[in-house]
Formats: sequence, C-alpha cells, structure tokens
Amino acid sequence: MHEQVRDYQVTQEPYYRAVGDEVDLYEAAYAVRMPMMLKGPTGCGKTRFVEYMAWKLGKPLITVACNEDMTASDLVGRYLLDANGTRWQDGPLTLAARHGAICYLDEVVEARQDTVVVIHPLTDNRRVLPLEKKGELVEAHEDFQLVISYNPGYQSLMKDLKQSTKQRFGALDFAYPEADVEKEIVSHETGVSADVAGKLVGVAERARNLKGHGLDEGISTRMLVHAGSLIARDVAPLAACRMALVRPLTDDPDMRDALDAAVTTFF
Repeated sequence: MHEQVRDYQVTQEPYYRAVGDEVDLYEAAYAVRMPMMLKGPTGCGKTRFVEYMAWKLGKPLITVACNEDMTASDLVGRYLLDANGTRWQDGPLTLAARHGAICYLDEVVEARQDTVVVIHPLTDNRRVLPLEKKGELVEAHEDFQLVISYNPGYQSLMKDLKQSTKQRFGALDFAYPEADVEKEIVSHETGVSADVAGKLVGVAERARNLKGHGLDEGISTRMLVHAGSLIARDVAPLAACRMALVRPLTDDPDMRDALDAAVTTFF
C-alpha cells in the first residue's frame, strides 16, 4: 500500500449489523470495480456500512463530506504556493484514484453540478481523471472504487443527481432497520439494556410516522445512539430524549409537545 493512503486504512472492525444481502452485493460490485450509490435517510448507517466494507476488503477509505461550496479543485487538487514556488497537491479524489483507495463522497447532491461532473470519467470504462490545471491524465489504480451517498427523500427538484450521473452507478437502498435489529444496534453501541433500547426504538417509530405530517425527517438510528449514550451515563431518560431526539428534530412547539408525549409514553 502506498504511504500516502496508509493513514486512511480502517484498522479496527467497525460495528455493522447487516440487514439483508448488502454485504455480499457490495463485495460483488467491488470485485468488478462498479461505482456504487448508497441511498437512504440520514443517520441510517450508510457511512458505517462503507467503513465496514473498506475494513472487510482491506482497502483505505477516503471520505469527503460534500457541500455547496465545494469546487472541483477541492476534489481533484490545486497548485499551492510555498517557499520554493508552486507545487501541486492532489485532492482526495485524485489521491484515491492514484493510489487505490475507496473514495466516498457523502451527500453528493449537496455539491454543485459542475463539481459532480468531474467524477464522470472515473465512473465509466475509461477510469481516468483529467487534471486539466496540471495537464495530467490520472489512470485509476486497479483497487480504486468510487462510492457516493445521498438521501432521496430530502432532495428537492433543484437538488437531485442528473440521470447522466445516476446511471453510472450500481445502487443499494438503505432504510432504518426493523425494530428488533435497531434495538440490537442501539444496545450494542451504547451499552443500555435491551429494554431501554426497545423504548428508544418505540419513540423513533412514533416520530417516523410523523414524517411528512409536520416533520421533514424522522428520528435516525444515529440519534437513538446519542440518546442511549446519555442514558448509559445516568442522564434521566426523559431529559436524554428531549436533548438528543426531540430538540434537534424540530422547533415547532406543537410538534415538540407531540414528541415529548411519545417519550413520556415509553419512559
């Protein structure tokens, strides 16, 4: 492994609870270096899944949190000034392509369309990355794979991937796990009892039923882990749920009352 990507190696096994055949499907996709798209709501385990697969495959993982201010140069690289003049510095995408890492673009639709276009030559049979400012054509390392994620339920018409981008990827759908599985995850990640984890999942299910009826998003598995972690540190369950589940989700007083009532029902 090249020393420039050694720091990105996932050295400890991340906890990931498979809910279907997603691990086998991803392994098959990696075997043919198919670019992958992970679709699902925020906080449902997409990033943890990529970390787990990078660990399982023994490949370095370079993660980029996409945002609307991100330029193509942020991804591919730029010239920097130093004491000796100018020098080129690879961006995360170039680093991954050049040295054979998995590059994970998280919430890719947050990036501008003109930024997303730079990934196109890497996601077809060319597997190249043109560095126009440098006049170089980087041929992707045989171990390189591109993975993107996004939340389809949260995108407006203004913020969606173009078909010309989507059709370059294989896709896996992610959702919040079934109640029993989610209970197991929350208990494992936080150390709370199965009973407490079950109550937290019950609160989440109530909140998810309100999505589209006053809530933009439901309570995510990640938020349940936050609440469980507080409870494990002897924070009162009602206070922990208000802080980690209710208050981050909405500012609407009526919706907060409804969620607080759900919490009180279980705790």
